[in-house]
Amino acid sequence: MDTALLLLADSRLPAGGHAHSGGLEPAAAAGAVTGVADLAGFLRGRLATCGLVAAALAAAACAHAREHGARWDLLDAEADARTPSPAQRRASRAQGRALLRVVRGAWPHPALAALGGDPHHPVVLGVAVAAAGGGPDRAAAITAYGSVTGPASAAVRLLGLDPLAVHRALADLAAEVDEVAARATTAAAGGWAELPAASAPMLDLFAEFHLQADLRLFES
Repeated sequence: MDTALLLLADSRLPAGGHAHSGGLEPAAAAGAVTGVADLAGFLRGRLATCGLVAAALAAAACAHAREHGARWDLLDAEADARTPSPAQRRASRAQGRALLRVVRGAWPHPALAALGGDPHHPVVLGVAVAAAGGGPDRAAAITAYGSVTGPASAAVRLLGLDPLAVHRALADLAAEVDEVAARATTAAAGGWAELPAASAPMLDLFAEFHLQADLRLFES
């Protein structure tokens, strides 16, 4: 089980994550992130908002899959309601489709067929963790971790930042990632309507601006 979960958390998993910056590219283009200090603030804000929301959705999806639930349409609606930006919904579903292709081949599970062909990324990730033998706490941890490591990797590529300094910033966030994962796991144990709905208006705006950009390295 542990090895399978490490594979899901690995950036080398061929699920298209390298094509998404988590809002870092438009933030850098706007001058909001220019160095490691700015990046640390960006990651902290992203973790506390959309990172928390995604981690809770993943934990809820994992629990639902383990219980052999069938109301994926309702969980999809909850994900939609917590993703107000059309551009971010588009990016989430694109990543979900890419991950779904990988997981169906690597960890077959009945819930994967029930998801349909256009699910949100955290929902697929939660089911993938269940298929790999993990529980909601692991799903939340992997999702929270990915919410900061993806943009951090993009920052190295976009801004030419020192990878050692960027990883130091990630190390400094480790306790906060754990805290967010724990909060998400607790929240997911309640009703879906009570899942976190933290907002990040600037990330929403950056996503919309990015979709209209003439030149871009990342899809989102």
